[in-house]
Amino acid sequence: MRPDVPGRLVGALDAVLDSNARVAPFRILLQVPGSQVYSPIACGELLSGSDVYWAIATGATLEEINQHWDWLEQNLLHTLSVFDNKDDIASFVKGKVKALIAEETSSRLAEQEEEPEKFREALVKFEARFNFPEAEKLVTYYSCCCWKGRVPRQGWLYLSINHLCFYSFFLGKELKLIVPWVDIQKLERTSNVFLTDTIRITTQNKERDFSMFLNLDEVFKIMEQLADVTLRRLLDNEVFDLDPDLQEPSQITKRDLEARAQNEFFRAFFRLPRQEKLHSVVDCSLWTPFSRCHTVGRMFTSDRYICFASKEDGCCNVILPLREVVSIEKMEDTSLLPNPVIVSIRSKMAFQFIELKDRDSLVGSLLVRLQRVHANHPVHYDTSQDEDMTSPVFHSTSMCGDHKFGDLEMVSSQNSEESEKEKSPRLHPEALISVFQQSGSQSPDLRMSREQIKISLWNDHFVEYGRTVCMFRTEKIRKLVAMGIPESLRGKLWLLFSDAVTDLASHPGYYGNLVEESMGKCCLVTEEIERDLHRSLPEHPAFQNETGIAALRRVLTAYAHRNPKIGYCQSMNILTSVLLLYAKEEEAFWLLVAVCERMLPDYFNHRVIGAQVDQSVFEELIKEHLPELAEHMNDLSALASISLSWFLTLFLSIMPLESAVSVVDCFFYDGIKAIFQLGLAVLEANAEGLCSSKDDGQALMVLSRFLDHIKNEDSPGPSVGSHHAFFSDDQEPYPVTDIADLIRDSYEKFGDQSVEQIEHLRCKHRIRVLQGHEDTTKQNVLRVVTPEVSILPEDLEELYDLFKREHMMSCYWEQPRPVAPRHDPSRPYAEQYRIDVRQFTHLFQLVSPWTCGAHTEILAERTFRLLDDNMDHLIEFKAFVSCLDVMYNGEMNEKIKLLYRLHIPPALTENDRDSQSPLKNPLLSTSRPLVFGKSNGDAIDYQKQLKQMIKDLAKEKDKTEKELPKMSQREFIQFCKTLYSMFHEDPEENELYQAIATVTTLLLQIGEVGQRSSSSGSCSQEGGEELRASALSPDQDSVFADNNAGKIPQDSRTFTEEVEGDWTVSLEHILASLLTEQSLVNFFEKPLDIKSKLENAKINQYSLKTFEMSRQSQPELKLNNV
Repeated sequence: MRPDVPGRLVGALDAVLDSNARVAPFRILLQVPGSQVYSPIACGELLSGSDVYWAIATGATLEEINQHWDWLEQNLLHTLSVFDNKDDIASFVKGKVKALIAEETSSRLAEQEEEPEKFREALVKFEARFNFPEAEKLVTYYSCCCWKGRVPRQGWLYLSINHLCFYSFFLGKELKLIVPWVDIQKLERTSNVFLTDTIRITTQNKERDFSMFLNLDEVFKIMEQLADVTLRRLLDNEVFDLDPDLQEPSQITKRDLEARAQNEFFRAFFRLPRQEKLHSVVDCSLWTPFSRCHTVGRMFTSDRYICFASKEDGCCNVILPLREVVSIEKMEDTSLLPNPVIVSIRSKMAFQFIELKDRDSLVGSLLVRLQRVHANHPVHYDTSQDEDMTSPVFHSTSMCGDHKFGDLEMVSSQNSEESEKEKSPRLHPEALISVFQQSGSQSPDLRMSREQIKISLWNDHFVEYGRTVCMFRTEKIRKLVAMGIPESLRGKLWLLFSDAVTDLASHPGYYGNLVEESMGKCCLVTEEIERDLHRSLPEHPAFQNETGIAALRRVLTAYAHRNPKIGYCQSMNILTSVLLLYAKEEEAFWLLVAVCERMLPDYFNHRVIGAQVDQSVFEELIKEHLPELAEHMNDLSALASISLSWFLTLFLSIMPLESAVSVVDCFFYDGIKAIFQLGLAVLEANAEGLCSSKDDGQALMVLSRFLDHIKNEDSPGPSVGSHHAFFSDDQEPYPVTDIADLIRDSYEKFGDQSVEQIEHLRCKHRIRVLQGHEDTTKQNVLRVVTPEVSILPEDLEELYDLFKREHMMSCYWEQPRPVAPRHDPSRPYAEQYRIDVRQFTHLFQLVSPWTCGAHTEILAERTFRLLDDNMDHLIEFKAFVSCLDVMYNGEMNEKIKLLYRLHIPPALTENDRDSQSPLKNPLLSTSRPLVFGKSNGDAIDYQKQLKQMIKDLAKEKDKTEKELPKMSQREFIQFCKTLYSMFHEDPEENELYQAIATVTTLLLQIGEVGQRSSSSGSCSQEGGEELRASALSPDQDSVFADNNAGKIPQDSRTFTEEVEGDWTVSLEHILASLLTEQSLVNFFEKPLDIKSKLENAKINQYSLKTFEMSRQSQPELKLNNV
């Protein structure tokens, strides 16, 4: 039985040719009626009468062949209806299946070899088809379809370090597509009417859909990684530090990208330092005493950590810093405990892992790293107890299974801490809340009883799950955190959950040294800190006196000194104030490090990219979880702007302090996930009020009133209002919400977001945020430039894109040069993209109307020197466009003035290329003389004209705004050469040559008049010029007139400074002379079309750049500025 489907796909035949049936009883065949062509695809050709069947897939079982059929239904069958005839269908299916087979073969080879033959073949095709420079490294390639409207184009997708490329040759039509990663504004998985799953690439002007991948998940992850790495490397290098394996883009491989993705997930999941590198991930089981069984999961090993995560999300996680590990031992292998490994830690506790594959090499590598960690940070064992640890919770030596739990803090830092206190007595020795304890409205007995209940619950938990950073982290501890951490334990548990305790123990004396180095230094950052010190929790008594203020100043200044990239950012003061309330000063410093550098990456910098990314993620979560609210509020960016402070200050600035610290508890345990879900819970609680609000101001009022009335019934202290208290002056009482209820709702309703999902959303939205910043930069630059030029706004936008792309192409393929720095987003908008002389020359050749053949490059270099006012060898977009505007839209006098300036210093230098042998140029050679026959009458008129011109110029001389230097004879010859080159291939070429010859002769004679005049002391300048002009005869009207004053030597080396200094012409001379020839006036005043140049530039920018790089064997051009 054969299903009748579009394209005549035939499946599940019982038997066609017995010999094949015995091998593969189930097949999917493509039938092409009437075809006599033998064209095997997967399993070859099967004949039936006059038909040919192409074997698409085979299977030994019905289940296997059904899997193949399901893939075909999802990816292929829907598309066949768009074709007009069966031959096209057959051609498409055949090409698609062949490509998939080739891809799978190459994938298998890639697993076996470093550089499989198939990859080399693909690389050769990639280079031939797209003609990129060698520096454009191909990372991987896939067979797929690119949709053009409703028609799929079968071809190959090539993913390189800087570009996404697609090539197809289908039904006689070739398609090439090149999309730079930095142009991609959206990268998402979507569906269309034909396919359920496609990858959509969105750029500024187009959307492209790709589908029919053998493994779409893998392709999308690689594309996402490449886009993220490239955009952050090129657009976000303010804070982005590449992994060591990705430092050199030309060395990036598919394996590196997969490792990076796994590394980032590992660091985000366990909230470890950025520099931590993942070494291995192995399946195993961990003995969990509290459940009295082995829990299945995975072990992650890195430079300084051993971590475990159960396969069941939230069941059990463990973080073991290697500095806490005492020993790693292999135990006897038994049937009950296969391949066991015991990891013992300093707090007299051991962790048993079993079912570890390749146990010997794993343990060997762990022991090497353990030895290295202990060598770098020696552990000093000390049984003495810190005076702050008198609570029975931290002295408990209760048993858990067969292992004891030790102290909460790392004792290795205690001796160093004591010595640091001696060195730096100024540091505050305890948490501020213990000194500035406020008395609440509740009775002391009730307050203490609630605290004691919580402490008792935590004490029971420590006994069973551990009390150090190596504790078992389960759902039970999350529930305890959601209830609110006791005030006496809050600072200590924050240190554990964030693993700041490891940093504290690993850097004895570090904070004290920072304080010594940074205090007393004045700079912009310290001024900002001083301004904000008294705005940090001003309602709390701890910050109403110098003790708290001084501690806050020291922590913020020390951190700015540690991390100048971040320095100080507003909202850090509020966060640090709360940290100081519950932790010692040094502990507060390391908590701030953990928040700024690990838990909220990229939040506290010049552009707060991290916070904006999370705002964008938050918008998507609102659409997903609160669709009615999202539908009512068409522009969710308003909510995002309101909620920005929620993320930057962890709700501390907009919620009463005693409630907000419970949010911080959840944040230190669960990371940013806690803020996302609490934000959603706040919006859900106010959904009705937000939907009825008429504008953003009313929505802000609704949320502020709600947040200001969130109370903490369990807080032992009095209520401390938030910064939004001015919204709470209500005439009628507002309902109060308990923070514990709000947090519980947030976990129950919105707690299903995993770390992997959040990181994926961050990666997706980071592209949008970075491109949003690029658009903002572009609009601001265009807003400044547009009023100052006559180029149309749409053309100006095209020029900006070309300018930016030129900068990017140099970043792609050229070695970084000190002259041409990468994109710097911290600079003012107009200075973020700048180009050097090589990039400018390339752009000049593409878009300048002044093309001079081989002379164009030299003219471009002179133009660059002229525009480079500050001589830093870089120019901005504004200078580039202003110059082009003169060329295209300037008046004739403006264009001549620009040309004139291009042929005097600083544009023209002594060492300028092509200016050392002016007389070898055809313009002034004897093979093309500039002598034209004239009658005597013409000669008389010519002399009168010259005399009158000199008189007029003398009168107007004082009226010039700023007189330009006069042009020497050498400079004038170069000026003439440029004009001569500009006329080449012009429709009026001959007429223009004749005109410029006449003008050149005239100007040479003007220079001679000036030269004779300056050498005659008895005559006035005007009289001398008039005398010299009247003495000329028609026979002497030649560049090569045989007289001492006007003779030009045949060798440029015979020029002397005296002669060249005497012979000069001015801009006014040149302009007046050019105006005497109508053909020259017409040439400089004719309208020029920039649009055709721009279209051509967009098409050819890549190919010209590639050609330029292929011939760059010459030494790099050096600029010499006069």
